[in-house]
Amino acid sequence: KVARVERAAAGWRCRSHCLLTMPTVYLSPHPDNFQNLRVLVAAHYGRQEPKVVGLPPDRELGNPSFTLPKLPALETQAGVRVSGPAAVSYLLSPDNMRGQGPKARASVQQWINYADLEMAPAACAAAFSVLGISKQNKQVLDRAVAELRKLLEVLDGHLKLRTYLVGEAMTLADVTVACSLLLPYKYVLDQALRTSYTNVTRWFLTCVNQPEFKAVLGPVKLCDQSPGGVPLNLELKDPAECRMAESSEQRQQTEPPPKSASQLKKEAKKKEKLEKFQQKKEKSQQQQGEKKPKAEKKEKKDLGVITYDVPTRPGEKKDVTSPMPDSYSPQYVEAAWYQWWESQGFFKPEYGRRSVSEPNPKGLFMMCIPPPNVTGSLHLGHALTNAIQDSLTRWHRMRGETTLWNPGCDHAGIATQVVVEKKLWKEQGKTRHDLGREAFIEEVWKWKNEKGDRIYHQLKKLGASMDWDRACFTMDPKLSYAVQEAFIRLHEEGVIYRSKRLVNWSCTLNSAISDIEVDKKELTGRTLLPVPGYKEKVEFGVLVSFAYKIEGSDDEVVVATTRIETMLGDTAVAVHPEDPRYQHLHGQRVLHPFTGRLLPIVCDDFVDMEFGTGAVKITPAHDPNDYEVGLRHELEFITIIDENGYLVNVPPPFLGMKRFDARRAVLEALKEKGHFREVKDNPMVVPVCSRSKDVVEPLLKPQWYVRCDTMARGAAEAVRRGDLRIVPDFHLKTWFNWMDSIRDWCISRQLWWGHRIPAYFVTIDDPSVPPGEDTDGKYWVSGRSEQEAKEKAAKVFKVPLDKISLRQDEDVLDTWFSSGLFPFSIFGWPNPSEDLQVFYPGTLLETGHDILFFWVARMVMLGLKLTGKLPFREVYLHAVVRDAHGRKMSKSLGNVIDPLDVITGITLEGLHAQLLDSNLDSAEIERAKQGQKSDYPSGIPECGTDALRFALCAYTSQGRDINLDVNRILGYRHFCNKLWNATKFAIRGLGDGFQPQPNPKPSGTESLIDQWILSRLSHAVELCSTGFQAYDFPGITTAIYNFWLYELCDVYLECLKPVFAGPDEAAIKTAQNVLYTCLDAGLRLLSPFMPFVTEELFQRLPRRSPASDPPSICVTSYPTTEQFCWRNEGLECTVDFMLSIVRAVRSLRADYNLTKTKADCYLQCQDSGTAEAVTCCSDYIRTLSSSKQVLVLQPGQMPPSGCAVAIASDRCTVHLLLKGLIDAEKEVSKLVGKKSRVAEANPTVTRAHGRPRLHH
Repeated sequence: KVARVERAAAGWRCRSHCLLTMPTVYLSPHPDNFQNLRVLVAAHYGRQEPKVVGLPPDRELGNPSFTLPKLPALETQAGVRVSGPAAVSYLLSPDNMRGQGPKARASVQQWINYADLEMAPAACAAAFSVLGISKQNKQVLDRAVAELRKLLEVLDGHLKLRTYLVGEAMTLADVTVACSLLLPYKYVLDQALRTSYTNVTRWFLTCVNQPEFKAVLGPVKLCDQSPGGVPLNLELKDPAECRMAESSEQRQQTEPPPKSASQLKKEAKKKEKLEKFQQKKEKSQQQQGEKKPKAEKKEKKDLGVITYDVPTRPGEKKDVTSPMPDSYSPQYVEAAWYQWWESQGFFKPEYGRRSVSEPNPKGLFMMCIPPPNVTGSLHLGHALTNAIQDSLTRWHRMRGETTLWNPGCDHAGIATQVVVEKKLWKEQGKTRHDLGREAFIEEVWKWKNEKGDRIYHQLKKLGASMDWDRACFTMDPKLSYAVQEAFIRLHEEGVIYRSKRLVNWSCTLNSAISDIEVDKKELTGRTLLPVPGYKEKVEFGVLVSFAYKIEGSDDEVVVATTRIETMLGDTAVAVHPEDPRYQHLHGQRVLHPFTGRLLPIVCDDFVDMEFGTGAVKITPAHDPNDYEVGLRHELEFITIIDENGYLVNVPPPFLGMKRFDARRAVLEALKEKGHFREVKDNPMVVPVCSRSKDVVEPLLKPQWYVRCDTMARGAAEAVRRGDLRIVPDFHLKTWFNWMDSIRDWCISRQLWWGHRIPAYFVTIDDPSVPPGEDTDGKYWVSGRSEQEAKEKAAKVFKVPLDKISLRQDEDVLDTWFSSGLFPFSIFGWPNPSEDLQVFYPGTLLETGHDILFFWVARMVMLGLKLTGKLPFREVYLHAVVRDAHGRKMSKSLGNVIDPLDVITGITLEGLHAQLLDSNLDSAEIERAKQGQKSDYPSGIPECGTDALRFALCAYTSQGRDINLDVNRILGYRHFCNKLWNATKFAIRGLGDGFQPQPNPKPSGTESLIDQWILSRLSHAVELCSTGFQAYDFPGITTAIYNFWLYELCDVYLECLKPVFAGPDEAAIKTAQNVLYTCLDAGLRLLSPFMPFVTEELFQRLPRRSPASDPPSICVTSYPTTEQFCWRNEGLECTVDFMLSIVRAVRSLRADYNLTKTKADCYLQCQDSGTAEAVTCCSDYIRTLSSSKQVLVLQPGQMPPSGCAVAIASDRCTVHLLLKGLIDAEKEVSKLVGKKSRVAEANPTVTRAHGRPRLHH
């Protein structure tokens, strides 16, 4: 069936572009039919707009072309006809919704089957009973709800550490399961019931709040009445009228028919019963209320705070001789370790060797941090970068390589100047101009020395293993000298030049800004936006049309613009040369209504004939496209807006107006003159300065530019040759697009804080030399000092030194210029040094893909140009962090989270308080508070550094976005607790005098389960090794998590309990050594991601060679496949088979509520080979399944009567002896009732799975 649907989908998609009409979907008219809704949601995801036809519920499809005439059904003009919700939704959905890769597609299909065969019948049974559609007594309703809750428990467990059912994005599995739960969430699961399934509810709300769901469902109101309340009465309406049921108000307006005496009598009895039920309910709630303090105590125990109180001086090793606390506590575990690591020099590349120049056969690893802004505080983007980079650094260090992760901080020109200017105004009521340049720069340095190290302290809190002795600041003398030298060399070579061009200008900052500092605000139409310096909001998102009169004629040309005020600077009107409407106007001119200028009508291919009137006003001095047109046609460039946003070079009354005040004034003036034609909504993008929130104004300014074309070709060729590798490779297209179509880079910034440009304008006191202009590069010289610049100028102009006067450029360099030199400036370039020789070029650059061009490309270009070498061999680009709902992190949404708040925990009130320190207005603060309340109703619990780091790396698939759910981070804190308890158990099992063998090699006396766990350990080592090499962080974290949780804890430790309690000393000793090997290697595998808890536990284990082993786990060797080479796939298959039997037994025990009672287990095997394999594992099966005894039946042998049956595989059937343990007749009655409920609730669904049966 799936194959047929796949072929149909492929055929439809290849022909879809040829379809003349939309596909038709036939639906049943019931507004709560979740199968219809599932189909429509899938269509929205597939960007399909099918024609919907509602058919009466009792009518089948009359078209014989449909193989199965059932609803919903789909028909296309291309001849594709399918029916049934699974097939129709599959066909309407996009390819990526079906899962990426065979494994994911299989998982998606598994969850769809689960929804259709398990969830939907249970949901219908519970909901129909509540709604009164299916007349059932309270006992039946309770059973239906119980069945639903059982299924929800499975789903809740799966979603505990996941945002979506399969992978990190919405799939058809989520659509199907979410739609099957619509009825329960709307009518059954009240607040009390929902609290038991927090993970499912979180996921469900995430789903139904996606735009595609909301377009079909509208707002989904969750149930606020318990299932025991009065059933709701639904009136079904035609979908053509409305999707929702009629309101209660409308129903009340309909006059009910008169009731008979018997009906009234029944209603009175019903009312009496209902009152008694309510009294019982209230009494039950009172009893539950008395037990609340006990529940709170349990919660406190789960996330208890334990602190480390042993006096330890900073840098001293932590005391690990005291007993381990009862449970894991981040505050206890993370105390004291970082200071000890630093004091021991573990993070320095010199550790363990005489000098960094000493040859290391194991290799060298060097990476520099993307320098964070000195003004900044950590956000989750920093935490992600840090978690990935530190895990890589620690892995390379543990491999024995000479390892350096070099820290640093960026001076952040605009951001820092804004912060200090605000502080100056707040504290002294002064501007920077009141102080003067030198005094203001002193104030910035003072602020930096007081506050600037904050981000270093935060990075240490995250466990960053950097060599802090090598920390660099981009304004340090060493780096400042490199910046000056780079500018002078590039200027002398002609790579840096002076030119007057359009730049992004912030009138508030009075500076040009880079593209990365411009936010693109998308508008769908007319919108009023706040602009700094204006009391009233300013209108954007409209297109204003007005007419220019043709010179000497009554004809006119109508043009349209989104910035009507710029028409005062128009110098031409452009039309497409092939536009027949304007052929007669070629070469003519129009008259400007306010300035009297005659504007030529020019022909240019850039004009879109289909947009607006096909005629475009040209303002070369204030629009990037118009600027290019102006150059091509040698038009006049008239600047009408100055640096402060006031109008200049315009006639009264507009002269001196603020630009957006002029917007309204020009529009009114056009109306008065009769030139106005219309105004209409227009979707557009408004450029906004990310620092000042001002609307960016394109202005013509003389600036310094870097000529990039030649350097970009070299950078592109390095990637094409394979000298530079970019991972993931789907970023290559972006790289080549940028490099092949690069524009010259404006590096001037009109600031005081930063590297002042070492360029001087030359004035010559000699009448024979004409005075120069600012834009004439010949009159600019660069120099390391003013004296050097004078000597250069004298040589160029051939005049004596005393004839020359110099004026240094007031501007500073773009911060990205100094950042682009970072990989070699930190080592003292251009001066030779040992570090420069050893660590440049570096090994790897790891950063977010959003700065691929702004930083990575410029480092590559400048590195090749100035040193002749690539700055690094590989670039790994991680994804961008978004919130759990896929939204961009934004302060106004309240979803920006400080990682330290995740580490230490914070209340909801604490989150609200942080908003008051932001620059949000009151409306945005209120909206942000609602967002915080929705996502974090109880605040953020303390998760700890290790859980945060592990979660971030687990999320880091090689894609573009990460939807980060804080609840999933909490799940990894519970994982830390599992590690803690497992190690505590192991230490007890090893005993006080245990001394591990000198090496982990198996002795040959290992049991089957010992050999299995060593095989699984070897597999985990292999997955981690290949994962690190491929930057597959989810692959590594999954391998480690599965080994510790599902293999070591859930299976191996349970199997060891009877061994340690038994009399066989040889078996105990062997098991102890295997257990130690697993703990030791497992902690080392985990250490790069969870450095604190692994160090704490590692230090509490004995060492193989105490005198020579490394003192810390962070400098201990990482497990390798050469050492851990004990994989036995045949044995693993045997144990997997054994575990399938254990799962079958556990399932039966759960079905019959055998929580403590042990039952005899009979295993019926199909052949002697299977019987032999099961016999070898029978003791493990008994232990893991809590069975009284396990008896293996040979082929032909029959189990005793009174057994429940489950199929473990096609080779083995499990029989659990229940006779005497349960009431068999009662269980049979339950199953019969369940079967009838399912059939009654949804007769079209056939249960495809087997149910436990009782043999009598």
